[in-house]
Amino acid sequence: MMGGPVEKSMDFRGSGKRLLAQMRPERAFLALTLVLGVASVALTVAGPKVLGRATDLIMAGIIGRRLPEGLTKAEAVAQLRAHGQGGLADMLGTMPVVPGHGIDFGAVGTVLLWVALIYAVSAVFGFLQARIATRVVQRTVYRLREQVEEKLARLPLSYFDKQQRGEVLSRATNDIDNIQQTLQQTLSQIIASLLTIVGVLAMMFWISPLLALVALLTVPVTVLVATRVGKRAQPQFVRQWKTTGKLNAHIEEMYTGHSLVKVFGRQKESAELFREQNEALYEAGFRAQFISGTIQPAMMFIGNLNYVLVAVVGGLRVASGALSIGDVQAFVQYSRQFSQPLTQVASMANLVQSGVASAERVFELLDAAEQDPDPEPAVRPERVTGRVAFEDVSFRYDADKPLIDGLSLAVRPGQTVAIVGPTGAGKTTLVNLLMRFYEVRGGRITLDGVDIAAMSREELRGHIGMVLQDTWLFGGTIADNIAYGAPEGTTREKVVEAARATHVDRFVRTLPDGYDTVIDEEGGNVSAGEKQLITIARAFLAEPAILVLDEATSSVDTRTEVLIQHAMAQLRAGRTSFVIAHRLSTIRDADVILVMENGAIVEQGGHDALLAAGGAYARLYAAQFAEAVAEAE
Repeated sequence: MMGGPVEKSMDFRGSGKRLLAQMRPERAFLALTLVLGVASVALTVAGPKVLGRATDLIMAGIIGRRLPEGLTKAEAVAQLRAHGQGGLADMLGTMPVVPGHGIDFGAVGTVLLWVALIYAVSAVFGFLQARIATRVVQRTVYRLREQVEEKLARLPLSYFDKQQRGEVLSRATNDIDNIQQTLQQTLSQIIASLLTIVGVLAMMFWISPLLALVALLTVPVTVLVATRVGKRAQPQFVRQWKTTGKLNAHIEEMYTGHSLVKVFGRQKESAELFREQNEALYEAGFRAQFISGTIQPAMMFIGNLNYVLVAVVGGLRVASGALSIGDVQAFVQYSRQFSQPLTQVASMANLVQSGVASAERVFELLDAAEQDPDPEPAVRPERVTGRVAFEDVSFRYDADKPLIDGLSLAVRPGQTVAIVGPTGAGKTTLVNLLMRFYEVRGGRITLDGVDIAAMSREELRGHIGMVLQDTWLFGGTIADNIAYGAPEGTTREKVVEAARATHVDRFVRTLPDGYDTVIDEEGGNVSAGEKQLITIARAFLAEPAILVLDEATSSVDTRTEVLIQHAMAQLRAGRTSFVIAHRLSTIRDADVILVMENGAIVEQGGHDALLAAGGAYARLYAAQFAEAVAEAE
């Protein structure tokens, strides 16, 4: 794994800028954060300089007590020079010495009170800055989540067909959470660190330009180390989050399909694949954190070198009388304050790189090609009766692999159309085109004379009720699940009426909480057939003009299917129905049976007529339905 191919960042700088651009709506609060940061840092930077005054007062008191009382400071300095102690005289000249007087504790106390007040006010400003920065981050991530949610709604079905569900979920959850953590931990800290660097540097040049230049000697080394390490760590962070997405996709698939994994004895293979992906994530995470983690000890080493240089040169400047001891003491503090934010900024490189790697993945999702927008203004039929026409429709998933070519079909209102054919014939594709999950490549589909491409998707799908072979229930009560597609304000009586018509009421009455029984997202506390019944009741309650039933009775037992067929006969009245099914009873009840092969309708007609023709339908009947007839008879 260590020697495997390295993932490279697509555009670190561009993604970083784009992430910062997400904060643009918070400009006012960012400006306030900056102002508070400047105030907090300015007071913090002023502290050592003021504290240096206290050091000078203490040293002046210690030396002044040893000098004869009655002398002036100038006379004491002159005597030292006369006795050949020029260095001591120069140092004494920089201090507020009063010969014969000791430490002025009142003055020292006043200075210390000022220092305490300065640091207290600085802390208040820092607290306010952190609070506002938190608001900026949370609002930014809130909008980013909204963008992702809205984007997912605009993506075509083809996007999800090509993406693992766990991978998409990882981008929408893990990556956004990582961005939030990165911004939360770095925004206010980076602002404070950069302001501290500027403020401290200004104070250092004010105290001693020479010492300031000495302190700056290590800055190029700091920048070089941080840049080199950052370039090596960034590809590892990209690899880490891509591997996280793959691992989440595998876990999600294995969890939702755990029954099949056990039935077919694939636990070992699943565990082995998990182990490989988990190890890949471990390797990527370890390399990313280890490489970026070397920045901090390197910065500390460089900072200690800086401290030694400042201490040595500062001592020489005190000895020469160019600086007071208090100034050097303040400068030493400033040198620490100068190196500390440099170390912090360098140490945050791993967080920033990790966050930008996640941002790249989120922006990749946001940049995915969307479905064509609805026309403006959208057209809607004057009255929807369910008359559907396919006019010379052509479609292909891949440009070089034609599927449907020149298909034409007219369905009258209230007709039940059964679509049969071998796997891959285009049965489900036909329904997907009707629902505009995919767009036709040629020809058109009309609803009551209006091209569905000229209608809004919401308007079109509002007239279509769909029941799929794969049932979908959400966490909530049975009543809520049935009423999911119904208009707002639907009464419980309507829900119960639909449930009775589809024989859901039959088993719901046996549950302790009845329609208020809570089911989980997987519907684990109801059977497969009962889940299918609930989804059928949901479609019927929506009262659509068109019903689409894609293998809708595949999970229902024979007795329940008979009951459902009777309910369907009543509820299909006045509605156009498209049924994709292999069950003989469904096909016999259909007004028209379409036989599809290779994307084309090769036969159409009634059950008896198609059997008598002895063509494709008769062959399907013999291959797929003969056994069902034998069982039924």
